[in-house]
This record gives sequence, C-alpha cells and structure tokens, in this order.
Amino acid sequence: MRRLIGLLLFLAATSAWAGAQVEEKLAASVRAGLAKAISDTAAPRLIFPTEAEGRAWLAEMSRRLEKRIPDRETREDFLRTVQYESVRAGLDPQLVLGLIQVESGFKKYAVSRAGARGYMQVMPFWVKMIGSPGDNLFHLRTSLRYGCTILRFYLDVERGNLFRALGRYNGSLGQAEYPNLVVGAWKNHWSYPVRTAEDGGRSPRG
Repeated sequence: MRRLIGLLLFLAATSAWAGAQVEEKLAASVRAGLAKAISDTAAPRLIFPTEAEGRAWLAEMSRRLEKRIPDRETREDFLRTVQYESVRAGLDPQLVLGLIQVESGFKKYAVSRAGARGYMQVMPFWVKMIGSPGDNLFHLRTSLRYGCTILRFYLDVERGNLFRALGRYNGSLGQAEYPNLVVGAWKNHWSYPVRTAEDGGRSPRG
C-alpha cells in the first residue's frame, strides 16, 4: 500500500490533477454565506500565537518548497497567503499545501482538462455563483481564498469527514484515490509540529 501511495504521489507531483468540482444548486443563504467568506480584503499575514512561531514555520515551509518555487520573495508571499487563508477558513495549512501539491503541482497557471484553474484548481462556475465577474482564479490570493472557502464548505456539508469532503472538492466523491493522494502529500511532505493548548508544548498536527 505504501508503495502504491508513493507512486501516486510521484505522478501527482509531476502533473496537475484533473480536478473538477461539481456544480450544485445552493440555497440563497448558502450562496450569500460563501460570497461573504471570499470578500475579505485584509492583507494576508501569518497567524500564529507568537511572531517567533510564525518565523519558524515560514522558514521551514520555505525550505521544503524551494525546489518548486525558487524565488524566495514569491515563495514566502505564497506561504503567507496559504497560511492566512487556511486559518481564516478553519483549515490546517499543511493540508492545504498537500492539496495544492496534488491539484496543481504548485503551478500558478495550471488548467485541468475539466477547466479548473490556478493553484487550487477552482472551477470557473464558482465565480458566477459566489464571486464577482472580475475575480481571476489565476491570481494567488483569489485562488487560495476560493479554494479554502470551498473546501471548508464541503467539510461542513460532510460533517467533518475529510475523505468525503476531498472527494467533493475533486469531483470524485466515493473514490479513494484522490483523498489518499492529498492526505499522503500532507502527511509525507508538509506535516509540521504545532503548539497545542492541551500539551502546552509542541506536537504533530494531523
């Protein structure tokens, strides 16, 4: 099983996954809530209990991402945005990094065969449903804000079931391959120790 997951992770790392979120009819109240969730205009910033923890996280994630995004300024801006948008949506930033690895291979202008766009491979119909006509899914923050908001929505729909939420995100609900790829990337490449209130120290997240 480990060898199979390793092979799938290798394939995912070399090409964008053909993501295809399925357009669903949403109640007006749900659409309004999602639209509000993507309307944030605050500048992305690291959200950690202390500045030192934020610097440590950024340094470590930057080291891991260096081969994929060589330019330091671009890489750190990307990571700050991932961390901010993930935490804002109530998601683990490491999970989101794993999803981006599988969905787009960290390629800003990735386009799937189904037409999904950007880092988080968001389908254009979402712009019509919850966004504004000028929203550009290839824009770093726009892609991450939409992607994190959509994944949070699917997690809520599935009552916290990550595998089913990931299946919905990819348009492959009920199939194990995609959720296994994302969780494998998360655990094998992006796992990071975080401080918890329970242990008062540092323990692995996820």
